[in-house]
Amino acid sequence: MFTGIIEILGTVMELREHNSGRRLVLSHAGLARELRPGDSLAVNGVCLTVVAVEGEHLHFDLAPETLSRTNLGSLSPGQPVNLERPVRLGAPLGGHWVQGHVDGLATVLSRQHQQDFDLVWFTCAPELLAYMVPKGSVALDGVSLTLVEVQPDRFSVALIPYTLAHTTLGLRRVGETVNLEVDILSKYVRRAVEILLPTFLTRSQ
Repeated sequence: MFTGIIEILGTVMELREHNSGRRLVLSHAGLARELRPGDSLAVNGVCLTVVAVEGEHLHFDLAPETLSRTNLGSLSPGQPVNLERPVRLGAPLGGHWVQGHVDGLATVLSRQHQQDFDLVWFTCAPELLAYMVPKGSVALDGVSLTLVEVQPDRFSVALIPYTLAHTTLGLRRVGETVNLEVDILSKYVRRAVEILLPTFLTRSQ
């Protein structure tokens, strides 16, 4: 479990074919000293398992499901990636509950610079928009954000200067994709309504 508060940026060193998926190699000296094989790490919002540590390099295996649902398969050497370690018991919960289980991709529609922040519009699959509400939470490339507006075919978020400077979202351009995870609470609420509403309507007739 994560909170969507990005700790640091790592650097992609290599992405190569490996078995039925791909092997992703990242570089970050500090994390490489702290993590061990078997540990979890959120990379651009995707919960991955460290499979090897070699010097300053962290190795991860990307399964076909991960490659089809996220943007990790399009990474290239030299690119920065958002990194976050799992939340520890007793640690402050600065963002919202993020599982690292990406629901799909969102595409940047526009960026509007407004004073000291950017208002960014995204589009995504309609079934994912159904889980969003204004002032609700969403994770984009692992960054916990507050939704500004939600329309039938798009949504917007405001990126403050810190987010622009310390995450990959400051680099995303129109047409590029980000990993999208909707709020887990909205999933449970919608599922509960889908199950209970027919029963309620039947009883009220």
